[in-house]
Amino acid sequence: MVRLQLSIKAEMENVTDLIPADDDFEFFFKVQCNSCHEEHPKHVALNRVDERELSGSKGNTAHFVWRCGNCKRESSAKFDSTPLNPYTSENEALQPLLTIECRGLEFVGFDATQGTWKCVGSNGTKFDDVDLGEGEWVDYDEKAALPVRVAIIGSSWARAP
Repeated sequence: MVRLQLSIKAEMENVTDLIPADDDFEFFFKVQCNSCHEEHPKHVALNRVDERELSGSKGNTAHFVWRCGNCKRESSAKFDSTPLNPYTSENEALQPLLTIECRGLEFVGFDATQGTWKCVGSNGTKFDDVDLGEGEWVDYDEKAALPVRVAIIGSSWARAP
């Protein structure tokens, strides 16, 4: 079992607390088999709500169950039960978002452009429909009379502490 931590970094203008909008947010990860080191050609989707039963187990579940197309081994991943960490950095540094427990696989990439995020403006205005599909989101905070912007500029997987 390996515990991996996903960290992200973003450019944010006049906003803070960037986080996925819902508990059932679909995360899109690149996955690699630990046995044969084959990387799945596409991103795989998983969320913190849906769980699947592990084959051959007695009621054990995971958020993601995957059978490698190359070596046919079954692997799984389960999100840590701690809440997600909102991104608040002002200096565009990597900051932890989530931790996930992996068995037989590792995640090696993350696509933040899919799914809806939310953030808070400098004057407390809530933006609940942040779409990063174009690589960035731009809006205007009428309460603060300021433009707001978010652009994901990177992510990194590392062993969790």
